[in-house]
Amino acid sequence: MTAMSFIYSNKYGPWIAGLGICLGVALAVVVLALIAASVTTRRAETASIFNNKKVEITGIESRSRIWGENYPREYETWLKTADMDFRSKYHGNIVQDALGERPEMVILWAGYAFARDYKAPRGHSYTIEDMINTLRTASPGVDGMTDLQMANCWTCKSPDVPLMMEQMGAVDFYKSPWSSMGPQIVNSIGCADCHDPATMSLTITRPALREAFQRLGRDVDQATNQEMRSLVCAQCHVEYYFQGDGKYVTFPWDKGFTVEDMENYYDEIQYADWTHALSKTPMIKAQHPDWELFLLGPHGQKGLSCADCHMPYISEGGIKYSDHQLVSPLLNVSSSCQVCHRDAEAQLKEFVYDRQDKLLETRNRLEPELAKTHILTKMAIDAGATEEDLGPIRQLLRQAQWRWDFGVASHGAPFHAPVETQRILSHGLDKTLQAQLLLKDVFYGLGMETPEMPDISTKEKAQEFIGLDPEKLYAQKELFLASVVPQWLEEARAAGRI
Repeated sequence: MTAMSFIYSNKYGPWIAGLGICLGVALAVVVLALIAASVTTRRAETASIFNNKKVEITGIESRSRIWGENYPREYETWLKTADMDFRSKYHGNIVQDALGERPEMVILWAGYAFARDYKAPRGHSYTIEDMINTLRTASPGVDGMTDLQMANCWTCKSPDVPLMMEQMGAVDFYKSPWSSMGPQIVNSIGCADCHDPATMSLTITRPALREAFQRLGRDVDQATNQEMRSLVCAQCHVEYYFQGDGKYVTFPWDKGFTVEDMENYYDEIQYADWTHALSKTPMIKAQHPDWELFLLGPHGQKGLSCADCHMPYISEGGIKYSDHQLVSPLLNVSSSCQVCHRDAEAQLKEFVYDRQDKLLETRNRLEPELAKTHILTKMAIDAGATEEDLGPIRQLLRQAQWRWDFGVASHGAPFHAPVETQRILSHGLDKTLQAQLLLKDVFYGLGMETPEMPDISTKEKAQEFIGLDPEKLYAQKELFLASVVPQWLEEARAAGRI
C-alpha cells in the first residue's frame, strides 16, 4: 500500500491531505514573501544610495573618483582595472609584447605605425598611460618631431574626450594634432563614458555610434536597457575608420556588420588606411570589431549583453550592483559563466581553451604565409613585374589581410564567435595561397625561381628588414616621457582636471 492510498483509506486521510496542502501553500507564501521583502529591501537601499548622494554631479565629470563618493562599491571594483595579476592560457591583464611573440606582424604592418609597437591591451586604467607610452604616437616636441597621429586617436581613451567635443565640436576635435590634447585628456576610461550623472542610466557619449545608427534608420535612444548594456561598449569596441581630410571617426556599417559587408563598403569608396611599404598594396587596418563579431556568435544571438559576462552582478548585504573590473570572465567563472552553465569551472575553461586552440591553429598558419606573400610581392616588384601582373595579387593581399586582421584584432573573437572567426581566417588563408600561386607564375615569367625568404624570426630582425630603427624611436620616447608629458600633467593639475 502506498503512502497516498493509506492516507485516503484512513478516516483521517482527507484531513491529513488538507493539512499537508495548507502547510505547502503557507510555506510557498512565506518563501515568496521573503523574496519580495528581499527585493523591496534591495530597491529601498539602492534608492537610498541614489537619493542621498554626497556629491551632486552635473555635466561631464571626467574624474571617476568624484563619482566614487556617491557609488563607492562600483568605484572600488573599477579601481581593480589597474590589477595586473591575471593570465589565462593565452592572455590576461598583463603587459604582452605582441610583436615580440609574433614578429610576422611587423611585416604585415610595414609602413604603418603598428609595425613600431603593438602590445596586448590591459585594463581600462591604463588607456592614457599606454597611449602616451606607445611608439605609435611617436614623440612630438622631441628632436623637432611633429605629430604622427591626430586627436581622433584619443577618442575611446578617456571621458575627457566627450568634454572636449562639447567644448570645441567633434569636427575640430578629430582633426586637431594628437599632442594638442595632451594636457586636456588625462583621465582614463571611467564612469562618465557610460553613465548619465543625473539618472545613472546608460548613455551614448560618442557621436560615431549614434551617427551610424541614424544611417541605418535606427534610433539608439530607443534601445532597451539590455541592448544598452552592450551599446555603451560598442561606442569603442568596434571597427571604425577616419573619414576624409578631417579624419572624422566613422563606423562602416552602412552595408551590414559582416567582414564582407564592411569590405564592400571600403571598396566602394576606394578607402585605404595606408599603402603597404613592401607590396605597395592599399591596405585596410581592422581596429577591434568586438561587438560586430559578438552579434554573430551564440551568446549575442541569444540576446546576452557584454555586461552579462564582463560585468557580473555582486550582492553585498541588501545591495546588488555590477562588477566594474571589466576583465575576462575566466577570472571569475562562478559569477559569470556559472550563472547560466552548470558545468564545473575546469570544464568551462577547457571549452574556451579548446575553441581558442583550434582557431589559433588557423591564425598561426595564416600569419607567416601572409608575411611571406608581402615579401614575395616586393621581390617581384624589384625584379620588374608589371602593374598588370601585380594588380590581382595586391587585390588578394588586401582581402586576405583584412580577414586576418578582422579575426585577430577583435578581443575575444575565438569565444565570442568561434565559427564565424574560423570562417574568416580560413578565407584569409585561402586568398593568401591564391596570391602565392599567382606570384609563382610571375616569377616564372621573369625567368627566375621563387626567391628565398629573409630571416624575420624576431621582432628586431623583422623591423630591421622593413627599415625601422627601434632604438632611436625608444630613445626619443624616453625623452618625450621625461620632458613633454610632465608639462601636460602640470597644466592638467593646475586646471583641476585630475
